[in-house]
Amino acid sequence: MNGELNHQSLQQEMQTLELLLRPDRYDPQVRPPGITGANPTIVRVNLFVRTLTKFDDQNMEFETQITFKEQWTDARLKFNDLGGKLKYLTLTDTKRIWIPDVFFVNEKKAYHHNVVTPNVYIRIFSYGTVLFSTRISMTLSCPMDLRRYPHDVQVCSLMMGSYGWKTDDVVLLWKDGDPVQIMSNLHLSLFTLEKFLTDYCNTATTTGDYSCLKVELLLRREFNYYMIHVYLPSCMLVIMSWASFWLDRGDTASRLSLVVAALLVLAVQVSRVYASVPQVAYTMAIDVWIGGCFTFVFTALLESTLVSHASRSDLLREMKERDRSACDVLEYPDPALLWSDGSTTFTMIKECEIQTARAANCCCCVFLAKFPSRATRIDIISRITFPIAFTLFNCFYWYTYLFTEEEP
Repeated sequence: MNGELNHQSLQQEMQTLELLLRPDRYDPQVRPPGITGANPTIVRVNLFVRTLTKFDDQNMEFETQITFKEQWTDARLKFNDLGGKLKYLTLTDTKRIWIPDVFFVNEKKAYHHNVVTPNVYIRIFSYGTVLFSTRISMTLSCPMDLRRYPHDVQVCSLMMGSYGWKTDDVVLLWKDGDPVQIMSNLHLSLFTLEKFLTDYCNTATTTGDYSCLKVELLLRREFNYYMIHVYLPSCMLVIMSWASFWLDRGDTASRLSLVVAALLVLAVQVSRVYASVPQVAYTMAIDVWIGGCFTFVFTALLESTLVSHASRSDLLREMKERDRSACDVLEYPDPALLWSDGSTTFTMIKECEIQTARAANCCCCVFLAKFPSRATRIDIISRITFPIAFTLFNCFYWYTYLFTEEEP
């Protein structure tokens, strides 16, 4: 019995549909009239975002899959619902009725899903309302400002507009209530979707005004990935280069090998990082960090070179002082001997007294005076100044890019 009723209902639906879409009665090329017959056709749109994937910084694009729905009223499609027996008519051939010529403004490539059957349906209700739904996967352009990369916040849009019908003919409006829904378990690999906004983006051209809708997605880049793979390793390499300050100043090969190894590893890491970053004309936050790390490691290399040179100079000076130690010999000079040598010896004594007075007036000089070797002094100074300078650099960097927000 139920089978016969279903068969009769199907027959009635097919007959009603064929009656409505007879060529002599309905022309799919003609847009439906407005509510009063002269107003533009109102098309209400809503979206269901299924996925957001593959945010590509180099090409400045992202991929998404959505269920796209449109609803409008076509008075030519009113029919008798037979007392509520025909709730709606179902149609899959999109060429048989008029459909708004909506296109995605920032779409680079897209396709409809056809597995197992075309993912599209049209429902026609008895009062002439048409509901069109389809599933689409798209690659959309997303112009990005990467000045704060990887601490950036991006706004990616999904824009829909009427291609040929002007606002005098077709007006796109967001569906009342909740026009955009997003999959509850949506997961993004490198971004966090903080919020989204719906807006209008009507455009005026030389041929007229065209209706447009847009969804703005506010995306914050996930920083944990970059902290683990970029910032911590480069910071460790900088600190590793400081180990050369504690090695024997005479072991030049070991000192230089350590710093050069840190510099090479840092260069390899940088090349891997920049392989996924687009070439832009401005300075990014990661450029500042990498440049600072390179500067510290390279400066450590210069320090090792300077210590090597100073060590050789100290060795030569020690050899000369073995043969001549003027200050020690003339600590308590005989007055007759003082004036018998002329003014040279007197001058040397005065110079020793001046150096001693200056050293007494400078705490740092007093401390450094404990290390007569210039190479040792350079290492002592480097052990203090390099960590302090790197700490100040970190304070400047993290305060600028992490604790100061820039509105997208």
